Formats: sequence, C-alpha cells, structure tokens
Amino acid sequence: MISEYVKESKTLILKVTEEIDQHTADKIRRKLDNEIEIYSPKNVIFDFSGILFMDSSGIGMVLGRYKLVKMLGGNFEIINVNKRMKKIFDMSGVSRIITIREEEDEHNEQIV
Repeated sequence: MISEYVKESKTLILKVTEEIDQHTADKIRRKLDNEIEIYSPKNVIFDFSGILFMDSSGIGMVLGRYKLVKMLGGNFEIINVNKRMKKIFDMSGVSRIITIREEEDEHNEQIV
C-alpha cells in the first residue's frame, strides 16, 4: 500500500496495490487506521486503480474505514474504480453510501 498526505488540503490518498481478500484485509485495515491516526486528515481518498479483486471482507474493511473517517469529521471517497469493482460496489450498496469518482484529477478540483 502506498500513502500520500497532502498537507495543504489535509488529504490522505491511499493506494492499495494488492488484492483485498480475507488474507489481506486485516493487514490493510491496520495500515489504514495507523495512517488516519497519524495525519487526522480532513479528506481520505481510497485509490482503487491497482485493485483487480476484492471479496466481502474487503467491502467490510472499506465500510469500516468510511465510518471511522466520518466519525472523525472527515470526508471519504473512492477513486479509479474499474468496471468489476464498480459492479461490486453497486451490488453491495456501497456506492449509495460512499462517493465514487472515476479519476483522481476530477476529484482534486473539488476538494474543499
């Protein structure tokens, strides 16, 4: 996982570079929680450009991070979702809860 913190906009960009399944979800969750605790970001962007597979444990991990960020008063978005992941988010109802953007550039113009 690669993380980048943009101090000016208090934005934490998290790019997961591996599959999110029952074997990796807990490791990714711990890393994300640590990054969120360190930076206390106003915006968290979860970049899915490197994700080709995610199972239900991944959906749970994403929803848990969304709830954590919201509880801390921040905004949470997902970007760069391929068609397969978009379908999973739509079928699970995640896309009704979490903002999903097509590309990072599109989001950067809208950060408040």
